[in-house]
Amino acid sequence: MTAQRLTVVIAAHNEALALPLLHPRLRAVLDGLDDIEGRVLYIDDGSSDATWAVMQALAAADPDVGVLRLSRNFGKEAALTAGLDFVDDGAVIILDADGQDPPELIPEFVALWQQGYDNVYGTRLARDGESWLKRSAAAAFYRVIGRLSKTPIPADTGDFRLLSPRALQALGQLRERHRFMKGLFGWVGFRRKALPYHRHARMVGDSKFGLWKLWNFALEGITGFSTAPLRVTTYLGLFTASVAFVFAVWVVAKAAMYGDRVAGWPTMMAAILFLGGVQLIALGLIGEYLGRLYEESKQRPLYLVDTWQPPIVADSAVHPIGGEQRDDHGTTAVGRQVP
Repeated sequence: MTAQRLTVVIAAHNEALALPLLHPRLRAVLDGLDDIEGRVLYIDDGSSDATWAVMQALAAADPDVGVLRLSRNFGKEAALTAGLDFVDDGAVIILDADGQDPPELIPEFVALWQQGYDNVYGTRLARDGESWLKRSAAAAFYRVIGRLSKTPIPADTGDFRLLSPRALQALGQLRERHRFMKGLFGWVGFRRKALPYHRHARMVGDSKFGLWKLWNFALEGITGFSTAPLRVTTYLGLFTASVAFVFAVWVVAKAAMYGDRVAGWPTMMAAILFLGGVQLIALGLIGEYLGRLYEESKQRPLYLVDTWQPPIVADSAVHPIGGEQRDDHGTTAVGRQVP
């Protein structure tokens, strides 16, 4: 009976200290899986430290490890996309490089996959090592986008998940430039199942996602999977216009009946500032959506590959679906070709 293949995809940026601690744990878990051919794919997302050297050392010592280096830092979402593009067979597990998501849970993900689920996602019951402000902001974001978006985006759920082969193939057809992966995972549908778990603190180092990055990440998610902000501005505009109309009628009637003895400078300035602020907010929201259309219209590649070293046990001729033929160390743009 042919073993099923499972590839663990790990995108890393400046994680030279964490990877040597994570890999032995991951290797032990994969070795313990029955009838599963386990592999690991590390993606270096333009790191400025020794991350790439560490990845090469891990690949040299373990024939089941492949490494992929991007030409520069394209961001976590693009790096994950690159890793998923280079998995040509079997299911994938997406795992963070910092060790917060325990690889020891992989057998439970696999068990649910073998029961027929296509998207098994880890839902966090607790988040160790994070500030109260960061936890609260994350909780608020997931609940807001859960209400605004028609795409199912589970609360308290990150990238730690298993995707079946057909879910992976479907995800590969989504080539938008502004990528909010948690939304894309939900958009493809299929059978989904939550796996609650306790998220640990980082093994070493500091988080690469500060509050400012998280804020921009939240904007990507909301604007990428909901037009509700535009609808809210429409309703807000109608409301303010109605209030302004009623106020104008009242001012004219008051002046007609009682005259206008006192210049209404404070009232006028308050109305101007309020209406001007509402207009600027509306223009800003329109600009966010327009900017995304501009980025999509340029049709640039999602990422560029500097170096690709497949697992030694794999056929070196394996290439991403729809990608160009290349040698193992070629530099090229990669992207799936959609019919």
